[in-house]
Amino acid sequence: MNPDLRESARRVQQAFSDLGLDSKVLELPQKTRTAVEAAAVIGCGVGQIAKSLVFRTNPSGRALLAVMSGVNRVSESRLGSFAREAVEKADADFVRSKTGFVIGGVPPLAHVEKMTVFLDEDLQQHEVIWAAAGTPFAVFSLTPKQLATITNGAWAPIKD
Repeated sequence: MNPDLRESARRVQQAFSDLGLDSKVLELPQKTRTAVEAAAVIGCGVGQIAKSLVFRTNPSGRALLAVMSGVNRVSESRLGSFAREAVEKADADFVRSKTGFVIGGVPPLAHVEKMTVFLDEDLQQHEVIWAAAGTPFAVFSLTPKQLATITNGAWAPIKD
């Protein structure tokens, strides 16, 4: 475990260890809060960024995670049809309470609460994708297959 990582990034690195993965969290000197920022700093295409977006179902108030390609937007109506409930984008307090991470650094794993995960099918077009690792400065790389495994997520046509 890298003691130089921020606490949130260490949680993500520990999750990799717990899962038996050799993925490494990288902390970068520039923010990677948005998909465009992340792609520019990493040197990859925006489509290779796996952005983790939290939604709240209505009326039950469950948290859902949509992991989207950086070039795509979520169709809330499609996501809601898979969730069998209406969905709305969650506010910052809800995101933090359900994931333990701040918006702009939410990884696809290591959340404080288990949630249902849907994965944007377009991420499967890439050999390597990049995701946030707990802070707006931390990222890690993985394959689409690894993403599905670590999230127990379902590939779905959820882009707008």
